[in-house]
Amino acid sequence: MSKLPEDVREHPVPDPAELRKLVVELRRLVLTYKFGIDEVMTKVSILRDEFRHMQNYNPVEHVGSRLKSFESIVAKCRRKGIPLTPEGVRGQMFDIAGVRITCSFVNDIYLVRDMILKQSDMTLLEERDYIKHPKATGYKSLHLIVQIPVFLSDRVEQVIVEIQLRTIAMDFWASLEHKIYYKYDGDVPRHLTDSLKLASDVAWSLDTSMERIHDEVKAISGDEEPVASRHNLHTPEEMLRDFWRSAEADGGFGFDTDN
Repeated sequence: MSKLPEDVREHPVPDPAELRKLVVELRRLVLTYKFGIDEVMTKVSILRDEFRHMQNYNPVEHVGSRLKSFESIVAKCRRKGIPLTPEGVRGQMFDIAGVRITCSFVNDIYLVRDMILKQSDMTLLEERDYIKHPKATGYKSLHLIVQIPVFLSDRVEQVIVEIQLRTIAMDFWASLEHKIYYKYDGDVPRHLTDSLKLASDVAWSLDTSMERIHDEVKAISGDEEPVASRHNLHTPEEMLRDFWRSAEADGGFGFDTDN
């Protein structure tokens, strides 16, 4: 009679009740990662709106997210030999939750990076700068592995989220690279990898050229009068000044100054 393989004997299939419990625990774990994404997305949204309203400039063009599915987590555990438990997944799988931030210019990437990491509850675990040190394929992006607290009804979970920051050109290139490698199952013909590397160099040239033009225009526009003044519109300062004068002419603001 043949013996069972050693790994099967060491890890027998749990009974149905234990399996159901494990499924519930893993699904709840995935949900906490979803909440971690929500926390990061909210922070980025607030920074984005603050910039837009206070500085009349938005360094963030687009924000997206991804959450690894339950099925993908199980498949990766099997493929990588990761224990299929909440502890095993939490301790050895760091790509479950991801947020991708697309910026207009390279300098914006580092600006957004600094703003995110200034958040007091955001802990940087690892940083991989593929912009300053691109991959051999031509891939460029800034990766931040961060940890953020998620407040649940009965506890606080420290959730790991990967944040990727790219320019529009970098994101377009990475999307094309992913499609090509997926189509060829990783075995991409040499002429296509060479073309991808050349396209990456062209995209970088475009990024640097556009940023140089942007900086030049910004320097010129800094010496100009506000658009509202050129069109005889009230600036916020003029509106407040008019309001103040009108209130004084009407006998004050209606406040009881004795209280």
